Amino acid sequence: MQGYCVKCREKKEMSNEERVTMKNGRPAVKGTCPSCGTKMFRIVKK
Repeated sequence: MQGYCVKCREKKEMSNEERVTMKNGRPAVKGTCPSCGTKMFRIVKK
């Protein structure tokens, strides 16, 4: 899944993806940037 890397300032394919649920109950995906290793986060539809 693609996410936005704040450090690289572009959309990239996440590595080490993990589906999580936020405190308000919405689903999301968190992972890392394959280039720089920065944490990435994306809110997804239910």
